[in-house]
Amino acid sequence: RSGALLLKGMPIGELPFTPATPTTPTTKDHASEFSLLTVARRLGQPVGYEPEHGGDIVQNLVPVQGTEHRQVSTSSKVELMFHTEAAFHPHRPRYLLLICLRGDPSAVTTLSSIHEVLPHLAPATRDVLFEARFRTAVDESYLHGRRNVLGAPMPVLSGDRALPTMVFDADLMVGTDETADAALQELGRAVEALQTGVALEAGDLIVVDNAVAVHGRSPYSPRFDGTDRWLQRAFVVSDLRPSAAERQGRVITTV
Repeated sequence: RSGALLLKGMPIGELPFTPATPTTPTTKDHASEFSLLTVARRLGQPVGYEPEHGGDIVQNLVPVQGTEHRQVSTSSKVELMFHTEAAFHPHRPRYLLLICLRGDPSAVTTLSSIHEVLPHLAPATRDVLFEARFRTAVDESYLHGRRNVLGAPMPVLSGDRALPTMVFDADLMVGTDETADAALQELGRAVEALQTGVALEAGDLIVVDNAVAVHGRSPYSPRFDGTDRWLQRAFVVSDLRPSAAERQGRVITTV
């Protein structure tokens, strides 16, 4: 029901200093990458997204100077708002995997599951959320200087009305009318109220079902001295075929 699974004690190898940016070369071995991709491959097909870290299949997530207060994965001093990973994307991942190489006790990975939230929503709100009355902007990390736009109307909830899937982004999603906006706000309050969280430690690997749970992160204060929090991330789709026309190898090229 939580839409997440936490594995502890995964091999991560010997670590050098935390890199200054996600793409800064490091001297680390590949133990953590093998751990991450072994789990990813059991769940489906690991993929990268070309606008996101150049399509890397395994991505380093580290605090970066200059992005501390932005709604991106390299932020630190701002709360990362609850969101479905790549909510705007036609080929969004089914699973998000994060392995912790170096933790920070102040940085709590937050989660909220539609299975927990649904009973707390008014019936009329649920009805609205199942309708295509919501639009989502593109994640900042995918824009690369392009002007942002809202996508086509879509529902927040889909499938089985008693056990639905959810696509939600507290920062980038809006309703197409006042009633839809009110339903979205009610959902947002319930997501916040029913959240759980974990401060990931070295060797922890968390799997998030991106169709069930939204995730975020609490603020923390990096030192930028080589000892900061360091995660690695992988995205998994259930099937490669839907993205075949917009994919090169394992890299989805949709922008």
